[in-house]
Amino acid sequence: MTATAKTASARRAPAQNDAALPEERQVQIHLRKIPLLAGLSDEEITRVKQDVRIRQYGKRDIVLQKGGHGDGLMFLLSGQLQVIDVTEDGRAIGLRMLMPGDFFGEIALINNSTRSASVVAMSDALVAFLPAATAMHLFAHSPSVATQMLKHLAQKIQRDSEFRSLLSINNTAKRIYTYLTLMQKNKQAEPGAPAVVENLPTHQDIANMINTSRETVTRALTALAQQGIVQKDAHRLIIMKPDALQKLVQGS
Repeated sequence: MTATAKTASARRAPAQNDAALPEERQVQIHLRKIPLLAGLSDEEITRVKQDVRIRQYGKRDIVLQKGGHGDGLMFLLSGQLQVIDVTEDGRAIGLRMLMPGDFFGEIALINNSTRSASVVAMSDALVAFLPAATAMHLFAHSPSVATQMLKHLAQKIQRDSEFRSLLSINNTAKRIYTYLTLMQKNKQAEPGAPAVVENLPTHQDIANMINTSRETVTRALTALAQQGIVQKDAHRLIIMKPDALQKLVQGS
């Protein structure tokens, strides 16, 4: 079953005000292709279809603003987003990347609080917005959604813990290697096999996420490629020798 919704233009960053988005258009959303919604009954899908709204964003548009009210749940349909925080001195720190099928905004929604981070479009993106009342109804009445949400929150706690550990590593090269091992998680067909990381963030985005410079990231990836540990295409990274990368992480 598909949903039809009108596209709402995003608020552009000041430097992009002169780049107008297309007029409202009809967008077909295959709701069951969104993992969180895949197990819904036909009745539940119908309710979601009636309430969902589509928003279109251009590269570098702000999708969610830190401090904003948790007024709904959002799903990335296409494109790439980055969750960021801004330090007191104005530096943007990347927290994680979002890919199609991912959802976000759930913490502020569940807690009825303000958003703890911002989300920025790293490319043109389509986002589905589900109002708070509909989303909370699903959390309370749909076992499949509730189960997936619990798994998601458990994984989020684990991922945040791993990322905090990564940022505590003093050696910059080892911090980059550790980031790559986290990126390759669940990407291998079997232990020791090559892992393919699709939609690899830019060197600058990686640098922002792990608190280093773009040049340092470039040098580290170049060195790994020269050793045959990784191969880099335009938008993906193939980790050819995961065991060798793990040895670098361990410092051996």
